[in-house]
Amino acid sequence: MIALVDYGMGNIRSVSKAIEAVGGLVTITQNPDEIRKAKAIVLPGVGAFRDCMGNLTNLGLLETVKEEILKGKPYLGICLGMQILFTESEEFGLCKGLDLIKGRVIRFNLAQEYKIPHMGWNTVNFRKKSKFLQDIPDNSYFYFVHSYYVVPEQEGVIAGITEYGLEFTSMLIHENIFATQFHPEKSQKMGLKLLKNFIQLAQ
Repeated sequence: MIALVDYGMGNIRSVSKAIEAVGGLVTITQNPDEIRKAKAIVLPGVGAFRDCMGNLTNLGLLETVKEEILKGKPYLGICLGMQILFTESEEFGLCKGLDLIKGRVIRFNLAQEYKIPHMGWNTVNFRKKSKFLQDIPDNSYFYFVHSYYVVPEQEGVIAGITEYGLEFTSMLIHENIFATQFHPEKSQKMGLKLLKNFIQLAQ
């Protein structure tokens, strides 16, 4: 069973349906015990970093999620679920994250011709080999919606790069942590394949 963490942000149903579509058993939960019992954790989200951290704290989920990741449980962070892994974000003033990956979350500062948020289809250039990426061609297209991006301190965690006025980190793989700035659940065939790969890693 995969615990899909419901902290009140993002279209959790679309992620749940996508996981189920590729054969995953998923429970949408706000229960720390269910997160502990699950084989893997998925944390999606759209919205503000500070609100996400606040909601997770208020629901009593923040420490449980962090503890389970540190124990080695497979974790998939989608969009905001990727950003909160970092030390801090500058969105609406500095806000501390889980600090599981050293680095910051910063806002795009681009030439006028680039619209913010970065929204739509874009390619991901893979920088790592992993079973998470099995049977997914390099430079495949995925769907993005975001105004902020992550800046890891260690290049070794970077699994994918995307260009939008600059090169930014669009995918992370670090031990049991897998994370994407894009939305696999909105990325059709390649996004579903990525979710299926994660499910297989979590078995």
